[in-house]
Amino acid sequence: MSIEKDKQRLSQMHTLKGLQHDYKLNEMITVYQVSDDKENHSKRYIYCALIPSDKIQEALANSDWDLRLYRGMPGGITYHKQGKLQHEYLRYGVDNGIEPLIINRYFYRLREEYSEISEEFRLFHELYHDKKMDQYLKIDDVGNEEVVAIVKLDHIQIRLKQIRQFLAIKEMHLAIQFVFHENSIYSLEELDLQAGDENKQDGLVCWLHRYGDHDGLDNCQTFSYLVGKRLVEPLPKSKSGFWPFAEETEEKYEEFIIDIDENGDEITYTSNPDELRTPADPENIRCVDNDTPSYLTPIHFSKKVLDKYYQEPRKYSVEDSYLRCGSLWGTYIDNHHEDIVCMWLGDLGRDLPYSEQQHWRLHNIPPTGGISKTFFDRQLGAQFKNSDMPEHIFEQRYNDLQKMGQEHLGEQWLLPLSTVDAYHLNSLRIPATDEQRDFDEMVLSLTKVLIDSLNVVYLKKMIPFDKREKFKDKKSVTLLEDALNLNDIGGATGHIDFLRKLQNLRSSGSAHRKGSNYDKIARHFDIEDQNLRHVFTEILKSATNVLDFFISLIKSGQIREIVEKNQMKAGYAAMGEMIGIADFDPTDASVNHDDVIYETQSKS
Repeated sequence: MSIEKDKQRLSQMHTLKGLQHDYKLNEMITVYQVSDDKENHSKRYIYCALIPSDKIQEALANSDWDLRLYRGMPGGITYHKQGKLQHEYLRYGVDNGIEPLIINRYFYRLREEYSEISEEFRLFHELYHDKKMDQYLKIDDVGNEEVVAIVKLDHIQIRLKQIRQFLAIKEMHLAIQFVFHENSIYSLEELDLQAGDENKQDGLVCWLHRYGDHDGLDNCQTFSYLVGKRLVEPLPKSKSGFWPFAEETEEKYEEFIIDIDENGDEITYTSNPDELRTPADPENIRCVDNDTPSYLTPIHFSKKVLDKYYQEPRKYSVEDSYLRCGSLWGTYIDNHHEDIVCMWLGDLGRDLPYSEQQHWRLHNIPPTGGISKTFFDRQLGAQFKNSDMPEHIFEQRYNDLQKMGQEHLGEQWLLPLSTVDAYHLNSLRIPATDEQRDFDEMVLSLTKVLIDSLNVVYLKKMIPFDKREKFKDKKSVTLLEDALNLNDIGGATGHIDFLRKLQNLRSSGSAHRKGSNYDKIARHFDIEDQNLRHVFTEILKSATNVLDFFISLIKSGQIREIVEKNQMKAGYAAMGEMIGIADFDPTDASVNHDDVIYETQSKS
């Protein structure tokens, strides 16, 4: 590096300029840093302290740090008062009101040290720790997630807005304390610099800058030392977002299409429930105009309005007649139509956050009919009513099968999906569009739920013990077919054929590039002559029939009887092998057949 560049670097003007610039609220600022750049002869240390607002002038009076690294931990002091020795516990180890924002954890080199953000700050904002990314997320009232803090081993950043909100309620300032070392292989004379100190203060920034002789340490002759602090002000308490200090914001309500006039123009009205007629107010206490639309005015939407929620199953849940975002918000929906979704006008304003109302407004269409009979009977008739939508029927049968398996078999016929695969079931539906991508995704999900989840281990128990070796490598549909045929269980041919064709459709279409194999299986499902939404509707109905077949099979008791019989025979064979005799009394109830089987198989 040249003399001129080293001189510029040791001046630390660029660093000071960065510390003095006006931070933006959405900016991620460094609150902790420890770095040692040996190649460029630089060291950087940043550590923050929370300073009571009535002590900021005292803090700015000198450049020394008010709270040092590895401090801010619980401690105690002793002192004499009126001739008596007093002991006092100090939450942060100091008695001047200063608190840490970052806490260094040190374990005497017996365990790896790390740094963590103040628990109070994390709880104040109800931050979620994403351990994979080592980030802290804030979830707002709508369900949106914002990264508030990024934690790395030697570098922590926090968004300024959340810091200043925290400071507002704490009535404190943030002191960004810094120490920057810059070293050079050139001498003071070569750099045209003079040894000495310079103390300065500019607004909420104070620092000491020192040049000196390094005496050849680390092969360097000159050092530049910059130490100080930059104070950050709190926001007004009204902007803290913290109840009860935060200012109240006026509720917003979107307008939705309630009708079409004689010219074909849309007629819209607010979804503010307080401005709508409601059956709960028969005496019109609120004095709403009689021509005002009813709270129960049905509003219609394109079915694509739900795609947003299906695409984020971790956050949202689209259920039979209900939509929810975790426990933040939820609303009744009429999702019992083929092409549309309906909601009550008043529910749109009462239940949905304004940003969600805006999303629904984008998919709002003029009324094309009424609400479904299922929704009407449930909402206004207070009746229990099963849905007639294929996706809802499939989900109900799936849940019935899971309960039946646990009740009659002691385990699941279809293995539960793992957490990372659960979306395949939760998002299974008739697609809102005729897009090939949506169709392929639904075929893939259905195959995961119905075929890939078959309990292969349990199916193998249905295979007679003396034939298991022959079938040990068979899986899913083939194993299911063999298990049923070997036990003379009829009525499965059509269902097996469907499952095999569904598997081929997934393999040739969703999982691989489409080619001649896809064309062949597509002809079976009549994909070329029908829209994909109709095709998948029929596929889902056939899948539901398969679930019904499984339920009836399990409920009949045949499956459990077959498995118990095979296990008993396996136990006899295993005992014969262990005892070393061909004949023995199989009625000996003192023998635990399962234990014998396990011991024999573990030896093989």
